[in-house]
Amino acid sequence: MLGLLVASLALALSFFALLDGWYLVRVPCAVLRARLLQPRVRDLLAEQRYAGRVLPSDLDLLLHMNNARYLREADVARAAHLTRCGVLGALRELGAHAVLAASCARYRRSLRLFEPFEVRTRLLGWDDRAFYLEARFVSLRDGFLCALLRSRQHVLGTSPERVVQHLCKRRVEPPELPEDLQHWITYNEASSQLLRAESGLSDVIKDQ
Repeated sequence: MLGLLVASLALALSFFALLDGWYLVRVPCAVLRARLLQPRVRDLLAEQRYAGRVLPSDLDLLLHMNNARYLREADVARAAHLTRCGVLGALRELGAHAVLAASCARYRRSLRLFEPFEVRTRLLGWDDRAFYLEARFVSLRDGFLCALLRSRQHVLGTSPERVVQHLCKRRVEPPELPEDLQHWITYNEASSQLLRAESGLSDVIKDQ
């Protein structure tokens, strides 16, 4: 019995020491919670909220939530969001998946230790290759928007249009993307061209 306990503890320590343990636990839990315990969201463009709190493990040397944690919290909230609105299920049924191709973040005010916050995620729209999402980190102490993240979820194996059509059972025109997001998309396309040129791939057609 003691040997089994020691082996279990060693396995748990190895899991968290050698792998990103909390991330590998939280994302599946967020997806399962969204799928089994929360109601389906029929409006693809509706905002969804995911609650969080700044823990000691989130802090940097200045004792506020470090920059990387915002990206992780946005990732967890995005997984829950795409599950509740049916996008992840539709991707699976179509034999496709989505990967994070680009993101940008703007930090406006620090989140402090034990401060409660919400990640308010919404789908801004899509084009022929990707979905574009926004995550707002809002402090529950005073409602201040502490950080704003934008992300590009590149769809592999199908197209965003087919995913939306699969969900809505009809063709849906994508909403017009915000002007600042359009500028960011243009920047990403220009950056891709430059990077391909640097790699000698400028004449190669690459699925971005």
